[in-house]
Amino acid sequence: MLYPMSPKVVELKRKLESFMDRHIYPNEERFYREAEELGPWKVYPVVEELKPLARAEGLWNLFLPESSHGAGLTNLEYAPLCEVMGRSHLAPEVFNCSAPDTGNMEVLERYGTDKDKERWLKPLLAGEIRSCFAMTEPAVASSDATNIESSIVRDGDHYVINGRKWYTTNATDPRCKICIFMGKTDPDNADRHKQQSMILVPMDTPGVEVKRSLPVFGFYGVPDRASEVLFTNVRVPKENMLLGEGRGFEIAQGRLGPGRIHHCMRLIGLSERTLEKMCRRVRSRVAFGKPVSEQTVTQERIAEARIMIEQARLLTLNAAYAMDTVGNKVAKAEIAMIKVAVPNMACQIIDWAIQAHGGGGTSNDFGLTQAYATARLLRLADGPDEVHRNQIARLELKKYSNA
Repeated sequence: MLYPMSPKVVELKRKLESFMDRHIYPNEERFYREAEELGPWKVYPVVEELKPLARAEGLWNLFLPESSHGAGLTNLEYAPLCEVMGRSHLAPEVFNCSAPDTGNMEVLERYGTDKDKERWLKPLLAGEIRSCFAMTEPAVASSDATNIESSIVRDGDHYVINGRKWYTTNATDPRCKICIFMGKTDPDNADRHKQQSMILVPMDTPGVEVKRSLPVFGFYGVPDRASEVLFTNVRVPKENMLLGEGRGFEIAQGRLGPGRIHHCMRLIGLSERTLEKMCRRVRSRVAFGKPVSEQTVTQERIAEARIMIEQARLLTLNAAYAMDTVGNKVAKAEIAMIKVAVPNMACQIIDWAIQAHGGGGTSNDFGLTQAYATARLLRLADGPDEVHRNQIARLELKKYSNA
């Protein structure tokens, strides 16, 4: 292996796979049923029942690097564990390793005050509350985050916040107690990347209104509790400002790098699971006098899927290694490359699996439609493909600036 696992990671992976076999896979049908019946505004009992079991086995907060609160794993060490969790939509939250809480906890750990950590980070680490991240807006092209128009205005010892956000993951969850909000504190700054700030907004603050749940390809609550939230004259203490005015993009750089790699590793796990389903399906079905698995087109797709997964995994492990060794800022090309490559890989493999399952693949019975919703969403979340491709191209062209 180019990136061999340490004995510690090997043991954690063994324990994680065992837990998945014993508790996650057998409860997936119940999870999807609860999500559909209860909707995105409720807590799903199966998740809460499994959390104490995961914590008791030491499979808790594995994501948090460089912190005494986590498992002490690097991004490279966490990658194969995140892949295992990504095999099921149910798994990440059970291990307290789901977005956007992971990114929000990292922000609080890095940039929060001691008071912030006590009030918000501590219960998040314990899995007692959840959080949301409010950046994207319906009125502007948020793929260019400098377009964000929500305002954060200083008024004495407080800031007054106004704005409409959407795709604010988790906001409909009744346990969602804290929001990290991104908006403009200095809209006239000549440097557009210093106009933005991030601030902590308790969800019970007057003026915060969760307007609606947004479906992702018709799914409410799975794979995401996407939400639209209105902030009207919301007043929070000046101490809630993270790091300082004008440093929103600086915080985003630290937050989104790990988040992107987590999404990619989970998608690799989901792709592995999808390929398994595809192989089992085509071996059990007969068409035109022979098993579907013996059809050449099927074999070609299975072969291509295996190649694509291996390529994506190596690219992602390389990005994790770069993040650990040179930092997120220097590793921006590696992070951008996986954010393009992995969701596209997953979309293609899931599409082939749907085709192999026939009409049933378009139903919710095989988990493929849910998987596709996740993969397709992640071609947009944390920056669309086009933005990342442009960044990769600019970095490549920069190498020849003196040619």
